[in-house]
Amino acid sequence: MSPRSSFDKALAELQQDILRMASLVEQAIYDAVQSLVKLDVASAAQVIMGDEMIDELYLEIEDKCVKLIATQQPIARDLRVAITGIKILLSLERMADHAVDIARATMCLSGQPLTVKCLEYIPQMGRLAQQMVKDGLDAYVNGDVQKAREMCALDDEVDYIFARVFRELINGMIENPKTVMQSAYLLYVSRYLERIADHATNIGEAVIYLVTGERRELN
Repeated sequence: MSPRSSFDKALAELQQDILRMASLVEQAIYDAVQSLVKLDVASAAQVIMGDEMIDELYLEIEDKCVKLIATQQPIARDLRVAITGIKILLSLERMADHAVDIARATMCLSGQPLTVKCLEYIPQMGRLAQQMVKDGLDAYVNGDVQKAREMCALDDEVDYIFARVFRELINGMIENPKTVMQSAYLLYVSRYLERIADHATNIGEAVIYLVTGERRELN
């Protein structure tokens, strides 16, 4: 196998590894939100325990990226491919951490029914965040700049919902101090989902950098 063929094979394997990690992260986000909505402590515990596998995979793939850069010394677009891989990995790892944060909030809220009115917005934010992750990875695989831009535009929707949740929860705490604990945890959860959407936007920015070489701030 020629050096070029060997390098291309390594890049293809790197991309597949990233997609494998992304699939685990998407599932963690979904499971974390569902555990909250259903107050399912067992499901929340699975999300927390599953983060160890994601962390191990992150370190494994990151090590591959670093070795690829060190041994192949890529330049131009090849270097951007490796750098983009590291950027996407970091964003995915942070998303997984926020999924764990949501699962931990579920643990703290368990034992009593959720009475806060704006709970329905949490799954909506979760679905948007998951869609952003999926679209961002599709854009990465296909080198689709347009899809990356469209995905990043969804961040505005997440921000809008987050602002609405924030206002409603604060007002609810003022009107009924008994909801303070639940409202505080849901504020945290909505913030975690907003941050997941931000990290998905970072993936879109990385895709644009990969394809065009331009650094664009879309968040």
